[in-house]
Amino acid sequence: MNSPKSKVQSPKSEEAGRSLWADAWAQLRRSRLAMACLFVVLVYTAMAVYGEAVYRVCRIKDITPSYQKQNLEEQYLAPSLPSRHPMGTDGLGRDVFQRLLQGTRIAFQVGIITSLIAIPIGVILGCIAGYFGGKTDDFIVWLYSTFASIPGLLFILAIAMVVGKGLLGVYLGIGLTTWVGLCRLIRGEVIKHKSRPYVMAARALGLGPFRIMFRHILPNVFHIVIVSFTLRFPAAISTEVFMSFLGIGVQGEPSWGVMISNARLRLWHGVWWEMTFVTLAIFGIVLAFNLLGDALRDALDPRLKTGEV
Repeated sequence: MNSPKSKVQSPKSEEAGRSLWADAWAQLRRSRLAMACLFVVLVYTAMAVYGEAVYRVCRIKDITPSYQKQNLEEQYLAPSLPSRHPMGTDGLGRDVFQRLLQGTRIAFQVGIITSLIAIPIGVILGCIAGYFGGKTDDFIVWLYSTFASIPGLLFILAIAMVVGKGLLGVYLGIGLTTWVGLCRLIRGEVIKHKSRPYVMAARALGLGPFRIMFRHILPNVFHIVIVSFTLRFPAAISTEVFMSFLGIGVQGEPSWGVMISNARLRLWHGVWWEMTFVTLAIFGIVLAFNLLGDALRDALDPRLKTGEV
């Protein structure tokens, strides 16, 4: 008979039996910095969802949203608590806090939609190049090398100018120019994985190349996609802010870039609060996503656990 002690697993054996995702989550939970960044990201997400709900309700009811209503009697009110305007008002008497929430909504739209454009392109081309090799690999390497050699910001501005001002130009401009880095990473990982035993076994069973790529290899390198998303999300937000600051991005909505562009002219007159709060909002989301992306890379990269190069 087995003794009761033999049935008890050690912590090391339990840790070894966990999946990569479960082990990564456990490692993230042990990091206070990572959990703090995750909390910050969730707070921003809640702000974006609330802003989207307000925007949609006003569109359905065909009314002017409160963040767009002008009240010249309350222009340039400084932040104060308790107050209806905890972050003050701008030159048209509009509440800075409500406009900041709408800026968060637009920032998340840009980050998510551009990722939905760029990530599939990078993943599909990277998988095809890495798995098939040969002339297919040469063509895809030439393609992303050509994209990488073009100044990214100028390319984005050119696409946005062709499509027209507004969010569509921002989506296409950022989405179609930021897939190169992920494509390189996926290609390199697929080249390594295609010679491993589980892929050889799948080939021996007669599975097709696309099934092997997307059903067997991709799940084993998907952590790269997750980390790439967390790192490119704030980069897309920063690019949108710059484009809106130049007047090419969002039109008629309180994007963070639009708010900075409007606030810079009043900064010299002592109206500091709009510029300050928008800058802090951008700083907070970019820092949180970058630190969270670093923590995810440390938690999800198997090479950091096994010592594999």
